[in-house]
Amino acid sequence: MNDGVAGCVCGCGMPPRSISQSIEIGSRPALVVPPVGPSSSASGHRVEQVRIPAGTLLMGDSSGDHNPGDGELPVHAVDVTAFEIDATTVTNGDFARFVAESGYRTEAEVFGYSAVFHLAIEADPADIMGPAGGAPWWFGVRGADWEHPGGRNSDLVGLEQHPVVHVSWNDAHAYCEWAGRRLPSEVEWEYASRGRLVGARCPWGDQEVDEGGWRANIWQGVFPGVNTAEDGWLTTAPVRSFEPNDYGLWQTVGNVWEWCEDAFAADAHLRRAEGRPAEHGSHASPRVLRGGSYLCHSSYCNRYRNSARSSNTPDSSMGNAGFRTVSAWDEEAVT
Repeated sequence: MNDGVAGCVCGCGMPPRSISQSIEIGSRPALVVPPVGPSSSASGHRVEQVRIPAGTLLMGDSSGDHNPGDGELPVHAVDVTAFEIDATTVTNGDFARFVAESGYRTEAEVFGYSAVFHLAIEADPADIMGPAGGAPWWFGVRGADWEHPGGRNSDLVGLEQHPVVHVSWNDAHAYCEWAGRRLPSEVEWEYASRGRLVGARCPWGDQEVDEGGWRANIWQGVFPGVNTAEDGWLTTAPVRSFEPNDYGLWQTVGNVWEWCEDAFAADAHLRRAEGRPAEHGSHASPRVLRGGSYLCHSSYCNRYRNSARSSNTPDSSMGNAGFRTVSAWDEEAVT
């Protein structure tokens, strides 16, 4: 992770693919990702769509909760064109359909391992490679991938409607290519997550996450050893849990981090506010993640907020990150 950015060395902090350097797994195989053609069926991507009208986003933290180094300031106005976005993150069932049709192999499968939170490991001791440097609650686990989220001894039985995890930014891109869609920009993501609530801390407003009943899937208890699971879930929850925001989007915060298209830059908000172009980065540049995950908690990581930002390398995969997709929407053609 990048120091002062997503590398918060807390529960939300996710080890990059270079976790291999800290746990001494030796050289990794060369990655060869096969090209993925478009879906042969117009219904290949079956996630419900929400139409987001054009408008102006006041982007950034207005609540004073920003994390130093994450680049949530200054608050600035951004014009947003209309688009359609998935009402939920892509599920295991959705991703299974993509894999069955395209034959795609994720980077976790090709590399042979992925990052698993220590309480979620379901693997033989020989598969557990060691903790990540600076985040000892994360372990590299051989055989962990989207079909085996805890390791080789786990499966997706009963998890068909949970968000797919252990997918890298590159994997998410491959799915988008197949579906004829794309990942959201972080402007689009924040605009949609706010659900018409200007300046609000969370998709439901400024209330605490547990006020009047749990509003999102985050950590309860004492991190990293005790999760009381008061919200009902130790790790991921079904994508249609809790309540949607005013646009009809489910769980934009908590549950799983969501990949965005953008390369991460800590000064991105400042650049936009000053009218300067955003950094595009290289193909290997860290990519933006939004929304926090089931490992977030107010005592050490308050990133289950609309404006919160994180990042990881595009080839990284872990058990608390997934994605949703977007496409253009021509408002005039509809009206």
